[in-house]
Amino acid sequence: MGKGGEKGGESGEPEAQLRFYTWEEIQKHNLRTDKWLVIERKVYNITKWANRHPGGHRVISHCAGEDATDAFQAFHINPTLVRKFLKPLLIGELAPGEPSQDRDKNSQLVEDFRTLRKTAEDMNLFRANPLFFSLYLSHIIAMEVLAWLMVSYFGTGWIMTLILACILTTSQAQAGWLQHDFGHLSVFKKSSWNHIVHKFVIGHLKGASANWWNHRHFQHHAKPNIFQKDPDVNMLHIFVLGDTQPVEYGKKKLKYLPYNHQHEYFFLSEYLPCTLPFSLDARKSADVQKPSQLLPPQNVTSLVINSVFIVSKHSGPKEKRRSQRHRVVFLESHWFVWVTQMNHIPMEIESEKHRDWLSSQLAATCNIEQSFFNDWFTGHLNFQIEHHLFPTMPRHNLWKVKPLVKSLCAKYGVQYEEKPLGKAFVDIVG
Repeated sequence: MGKGGEKGGESGEPEAQLRFYTWEEIQKHNLRTDKWLVIERKVYNITKWANRHPGGHRVISHCAGEDATDAFQAFHINPTLVRKFLKPLLIGELAPGEPSQDRDKNSQLVEDFRTLRKTAEDMNLFRANPLFFSLYLSHIIAMEVLAWLMVSYFGTGWIMTLILACILTTSQAQAGWLQHDFGHLSVFKKSSWNHIVHKFVIGHLKGASANWWNHRHFQHHAKPNIFQKDPDVNMLHIFVLGDTQPVEYGKKKLKYLPYNHQHEYFFLSEYLPCTLPFSLDARKSADVQKPSQLLPPQNVTSLVINSVFIVSKHSGPKEKRRSQRHRVVFLESHWFVWVTQMNHIPMEIESEKHRDWLSSQLAATCNIEQSFFNDWFTGHLNFQIEHHLFPTMPRHNLWKVKPLVKSLCAKYGVQYEEKPLGKAFVDIVG
């Protein structure tokens, strides 16, 4: 049954009469050179399209052989438009007797989650508040301007240098959370506007590559804490994470570093995440092909640091300006690492288990208790569970959908973990 549908997909044109397929057959097409997936019971051959996928070939390939309905809805703010691109890839449908979900997933849980999403849409929780994001961007720019004015008037003594470092570290951290909003298309209704502002914020305020960030971060969201699929748990042979990877490394006798001391050198390695994006890792990314996408313009903070030292009457050499840049990046990297890892590293880190969307996100994600400081300090990443379930939802609405998510988890016995900020930081080291 369904063999004739393959040629239709490879040619890029649907057959005159669609075929019916079983899950057993669909799951065989999860290879590098042969990829099918299912969206709303329709079967698509994405083998050739994957390389042209705007989000990168890896994120869509991670769903090969599976039901990708929830992932499709989670990442696209205009599914109707995207479905037009899917039409030429359509090769068939699930056979009438086949369940909508693959691999014995709880169909009622899946349907209830999709009902929850529809409820959130009806509540306008996917509609952004322009004032919120305008004020947020303004407070970042205000800190950059304040740093320039302070050094211009008060010079570059060591006390002023420390104050400057704190201000610019804060502006850089907050710019990191803001670029995250635009990268997830959660601000504007049109994807193009989100992409434009995202490139400005991450390129000119952060000095990193928008393409590099997109192609890595969406893989993380599609398969959080899954080895070989989530780049965030592929730690470049520096750490072994979870319960499975240490055993696998032990069997293969892979010992790049003394992992029994990783809880100690963790504190020394936090500087790397903020220096690699536009150097080593970006150049290795197969999804980023143009050199112009790898080396973005110098960020505003670097320009501020250079200009204030130049105009200051205590102007110093290039080495001094470079030292200040590294000081800011060093401080911000600690902020970045502790906030981004507190929601995932203490959770389950495993091989692919083919869970439903809700269960897979909750197994790899936890929340941090809400407060005004926690919301600001983490860029609302303290609502990591809700953010992972609905990545295109504006961050200022995540608290509104939280009760609905907790209720659904309680109904099906899915663990919903929430902890204080301090405990979350301690659990990283643990």
